[in-house]
Amino acid sequence: MRPVSKVPAALLMAAAAVFVSAEASAQPAPAPAAPPAPSALHPGPPAPPPPGPRPPSPAEEAKAIDLAGPHGLPPSDQPGDKSAPPDPTFIKAETLLDRARFSPGVIDGRAGTNFRHALAAYQDANHLPTSGDLDPKTWAALIRDGKPVAALYTITPQDVAGPFAPDVGEDFVKLAALPNGPGFSRPSEMLAERFHMDEDTLKALNPGVDFAKAGSQIVVAEPGAPPLAKGEVKRIEVSKSKAEVSAFDGAGKLLAVYPATVGSTERPSPSGTHKVNGVAWNTDYTYDPSKLHWGPRSHGKLHIKPGPNGPVGVVWIDLNAPSYGIHGTPDPSKIGKTASHGCVRLTNWDAVALAQGVHPGTVVRFTGTRGG
Repeated sequence: MRPVSKVPAALLMAAAAVFVSAEASAQPAPAPAAPPAPSALHPGPPAPPPPGPRPPSPAEEAKAIDLAGPHGLPPSDQPGDKSAPPDPTFIKAETLLDRARFSPGVIDGRAGTNFRHALAAYQDANHLPTSGDLDPKTWAALIRDGKPVAALYTITPQDVAGPFAPDVGEDFVKLAALPNGPGFSRPSEMLAERFHMDEDTLKALNPGVDFAKAGSQIVVAEPGAPPLAKGEVKRIEVSKSKAEVSAFDGAGKLLAVYPATVGSTERPSPSGTHKVNGVAWNTDYTYDPSKLHWGPRSHGKLHIKPGPNGPVGVVWIDLNAPSYGIHGTPDPSKIGKTASHGCVRLTNWDAVALAQGVHPGTVVRFTGTRGG
C-alpha cells in the first residue's frame, strides 16, 4: 500500500483563505444602501410652496384703472369691504369727481358716504337722476373728461428727504412740543396727500414698494380740478345734515362741493349767516383755555407751529363768528366721519381750493342740524 502524504493543517487553512478571497474579488461590489424613506418621525425637508401670482406692475395697475368700467359693481349705498382691495372703477370715478370739483374727499377706491354724496351732487348739477349710484348715464357723463386718471410717478430724493415729524395724533401738548411743527410723518403720507389719496389705498396699489427710497416708481391717481379764481366764490353753504360744503358764484351757479366735518353735538358749529374775514396760509395755532372750553386746559396756553398735520392743516378761512373758521385737517380719511370742535374741517387740498376762491365778505350760511 502506497503511503498517503499528509498535508499540514496550517497549509490547508491558508489555501482555503486564498480561494475564498479570490472568489469574493470576482463578485461585483454591492450597491450603496438607499437612504431611508421619510417617515412621520423623520419627515425630511418641506417641499417649497408653489409660486403665487405675480403682483401687477405700476404700469399694469395704472392701465387697469384707466380701462375700468362700471360693470358688475355693487350699488353705491353698500360700503365696500375695508379688507378688500380698492376697486379700480371707484378710483377712476373718485378721480373724475375730484376733477369736476365734486370732491369725494380721499380717493380710496370704495363706495363710502363721501363718494355717494359727491356723486349725488354731481348728478343733480348735471340734470341726471340723483340716485347716488354709479349708473350708466352718470358714468357716461363722467368719462367725457377723456384724460387718463392714473399716472406713474418716480419718488424723488426731495420726497424722501423730509424733514418728517413724529406722529403724535391730535395731542395738543405733544404737538406744541414739536420743534419744527407738525409736518408729515413719512413719505407715503406726504405722497398720498399730494395725489388726494387714502394712504392705505396708495400702499395697496403699490405692494412691496419702499416709499422711503428715491427712484421707486409708483402708480398714483391724477386728480386736480381747475383752480377757482380769487373772489369767484360769493356764497358758501355749510350743510350740517349732509356734512357738506358747497360754493356758489354771484349768479348762484354751483362751483364746487366738498365733504366736511361740521361741529359736533357737544360743540356745534354756528347757525345762521356769517361772512369770511380773511384767509391765513400755513398759520400757527394757539390753544387758549381762557377762550375755549375743551382740550388740555390744565396745561395752559399752547402754541403749535404751522404744519400740514396741525390742528387747522395748511389754511384757515376766518369767519366773523369768533373762534370759528373753515380749515384743513391732519387726517383727511376721517372727514365727514368724526366730530370737530365747532369749526368746519375739509381735507387740506379742498380747503386750499376753497380758500383760493373766497374773499373778505364772502357769505357763509349754515343750514340743517348735525345728524339730521
